Amino acid sequence: MTAHLLGGVATSSANLARQVAAAEDETRPGEESELPEGRFADRELSWLAFNERVLEQAEDQDLPILERAWFLAIFASNLDEFYMVRVAGLKRRIATGMAVTAASGLSPRQVLEGLSTKAKELTARHARVFAEDVQPKLADVGIELLHWEDLGESEQDRLHKFFRRQIFPVLTPLAVDPAHPFPYISGLSLNLAVVVRNPTTGKKHFARVKVPPLLPRFIAVDAAGRPYRPEDVPADATGRTAFVPLEEIIAHHLDTLFPGMEIVEHHTFRVTRNEDVEVEEDDAENLLKALEKELVRRRFGPAVRLEVAQGISDHVLNLLMRELEVGEQDVFHLPAPLDLTGLNLVHELDRPNLKYPKFVPVTAHGLAEVESANPTDFFAAIRSQDILLHHPYDSFSTSVQQFIAQAAADPRVLAIKQTLYRTSGDSPIVDALIDAAQAGKQVLAIVEIKARFDEQANISWARKLEQAGVHVVYGIVGLKTHAKLCLVVRQEQDGLRRYCHVGTGNYHPKTARGYEDLGLLTCDRDVGQDLTRLFNQLSGWAPRTRFHRLLVAPRSIRPGLIERVEREIEHHLAGRPAWVRFKANSIVDEAVIDALYRASQAGVPVDVVVRGICAIRAGVPGLSENIRVRSILGRFLEHARVFAFANGGDPEVWIGSADLMHRNLDRRVEALIRIVDPAQVDYLVELLKQSVADTTSTWHLETDGWHRRHLGPDGRRLDDLQEMLMARARRRVAATR
Repeated sequence: MTAHLLGGVATSSANLARQVAAAEDETRPGEESELPEGRFADRELSWLAFNERVLEQAEDQDLPILERAWFLAIFASNLDEFYMVRVAGLKRRIATGMAVTAASGLSPRQVLEGLSTKAKELTARHARVFAEDVQPKLADVGIELLHWEDLGESEQDRLHKFFRRQIFPVLTPLAVDPAHPFPYISGLSLNLAVVVRNPTTGKKHFARVKVPPLLPRFIAVDAAGRPYRPEDVPADATGRTAFVPLEEIIAHHLDTLFPGMEIVEHHTFRVTRNEDVEVEEDDAENLLKALEKELVRRRFGPAVRLEVAQGISDHVLNLLMRELEVGEQDVFHLPAPLDLTGLNLVHELDRPNLKYPKFVPVTAHGLAEVESANPTDFFAAIRSQDILLHHPYDSFSTSVQQFIAQAAADPRVLAIKQTLYRTSGDSPIVDALIDAAQAGKQVLAIVEIKARFDEQANISWARKLEQAGVHVVYGIVGLKTHAKLCLVVRQEQDGLRRYCHVGTGNYHPKTARGYEDLGLLTCDRDVGQDLTRLFNQLSGWAPRTRFHRLLVAPRSIRPGLIERVEREIEHHLAGRPAWVRFKANSIVDEAVIDALYRASQAGVPVDVVVRGICAIRAGVPGLSENIRVRSILGRFLEHARVFAFANGGDPEVWIGSADLMHRNLDRRVEALIRIVDPAQVDYLVELLKQSVADTTSTWHLETDGWHRRHLGPDGRRLDDLQEMLMARARRRVAATR
């Protein structure tokens, strides 16, 4: 494929500029020119470009070595999910004849071909970075990832005993012959394809051995040669620690599994299946039961990718391809070990000198004064002012988590209403809701049980909440509830007062330590009314609800944002201050992007900070030369959504849960809240300005559809925005001491 097709664009930037110029020539005075075809980048190829940026983090020689290993694991995990959902969905649409040409102008088969080509290129690069760079540097600091042959005799002897005690009892060899059909291969499982020969008859047989997923991906061996599960490695292990892939230990004991047979050959392979979930909610009498059935079905989705260790014999590969019904395009030949998601185990080693310097989130400004009070009075703090939270710099545990815990324990609180999209396995948020219900409070939980790959966990939480007396509902049929909302109703001397939290991230204490997100704590009357109406809409019937300070999808976010972009054009033409600054995880929606193109054509500066998918063609003359697109990757996952407008000199800023994608704007309940405190508006405007500054370390989206890391003129690294925000938080703590 040509470079611009692999960049996710059907039309080169030069051709696109010519189309724009031609359209302008044909436009009559006073009319808007037609926007050209091919003005959007392909979303799927744009996602691969995002994962390439993750890989570039793993290649970054300036990062601590265990963090580089962590980025290798993230890359692999991201690609797994991409194939399970996006590639699987594209293949399904092609197979059923439902695929249509993408907004980029690329045909479905062009997209699939581009994905396969780019994914194989990136996967080979990923394996190379591990084998030639990260693995040797880990060895330099005493962390070795070894093959069986690299172990000494005493180490192998100890592993023989470990295998007999800890691994062999769990294994199940499955033969393939007329009496034993080809076994089902579960998605993302590691497997050994084994060919054995009967020494009596000379006949060869095929068998499959599944590497048990409940056992560690790597087995650790300490300096004395003792094997450990990785989680049992002593915390003070600063000497040599070796890791051996579990499948290699099994492979060197195959004679134990097939006694009396000759082991002819064995090869590692891994299958990725379509694991997207589809539930027809209108036809489902009980959504919970319907989803549980669909989760069982998901395990048996068709194979969409086959990873095999290099050196696999043709006849074994052909057997796997035939039985799994995959084509050559779907086969990835990789050096061992496969499945580098297991490097997360290595990252968990207690070697702080090989990781990012420790950062402890601080208590948010506005809450620090009440943190040491006895009892802590969050309600008094929120009454005194709106509190803007910027996680993880502002602690989630001493703000949102503690706010909900105090509400659950406060006898004056009458009701708590909460959305739950994803939360942790031992969630203090859920525990607080249960405590509140058992204390007699009215508690409503809007649980989104269709949150991808968290469905089973959310089903469990839903049942646990129901059993405790919490009113659990699943939102509106046909829509996922993705909004991040909490409403607390409290009896006070002057009547009932509503305390609210609206955020950009999940109520998940663990991810809150690694995700960059925003939230607002407020007892503003209009916001309280808005959340009351929205929760009533989610739990009952209120189809024509109007809001004061919220924009809510699927009804008002797209038109609300487009209206404000068009207002910036009017401000610019009238000579008033005008600009648009967006920050999101993904920007794909064509209507919103077209509004940004129109703003650029009118001369309005548009800055977009997007971590992941971006369908904008930036910097194209006549179309988007006033649009700058930047991407920030770093220690924390950039997750906040912010939408800001100059508004003629009176900036308007919104934060919330919505990305600019069809699914978010049309098929989800999302909420944005307007920030009104002038100091908080200034903070967010400055945050966006700093995010796109030429002095900030970012990736720039070029006109050819590729992202390139922005460095200083002498090749030096630029300012890390996350480091600056951590330093700011530390200074705030130091100033209070």
